Amino acid sequence: MASPTPETLRGVSAMLEEKSPEEILRWAVAQYYPRLTMATAFGAEGCVLLAMLAAIEPRVRVFNLDTGYQFPETLELRERIRARYGIDVELVRPEETVEEMERRLGGPIYGTDPDACCRMRKIEPLRRALAGYDAWITAIRRDQTPDRARAGIVEWDSKFQLVKINPLANWTRKDVWAYIYVNEVPYNPLHDRGYLSIGCWPCTRPVQPGEDERAGRWANFAKLECGLHTR
Repeated sequence: MASPTPETLRGVSAMLEEKSPEEILRWAVAQYYPRLTMATAFGAEGCVLLAMLAAIEPRVRVFNLDTGYQFPETLELRERIRARYGIDVELVRPEETVEEMERRLGGPIYGTDPDACCRMRKIEPLRRALAGYDAWITAIRRDQTPDRARAGIVEWDSKFQLVKINPLANWTRKDVWAYIYVNEVPYNPLHDRGYLSIGCWPCTRPVQPGEDERAGRWANFAKLECGLHTR
């Protein structure tokens, strides 16, 4: 399939701007399935999309970037998602195990060079996971970070060279949790313990009252993104 131009995608994105996430997912499935995939870190937003996708097309391949540093609660949630929706989320792992990487580098680097750690444990595995697909679905919201604020509903992902679909781009955190409560969507219990945004355990802490929801990510660094969604 020929790659659509950014101008074409901007027109499509404008057409879908006022549509619901379910309508956007239906469009994505009609347009790109089976060369459509979805990445999830099992955050609240990702769980919402999994619940929606299960009712629309549960055969879409969904994967999680298993860095080797995920919380046990995150991996346990994968099993609850499978039991509830019948979606078996694939675990995509780096070429090196954590032990192999830390042995090669003389120890963990998440506290000294988190960008390099994210590149090896997330960005490079994602590039491999997206190979051969025409489009991928993400759970980002525009109000999360400055990079995400510019996201279209549909856009060309120049970093990974395929179409990127963001059905929740114009939702808020309140919208996400309203959907979870109304539809009884399984979610990570760490959210109830102050972890508003959940990544790898060494680089994630609970958020304090009054802090931004992503303040607990890479708290000792001027870093808000792992690099998957930066431009």
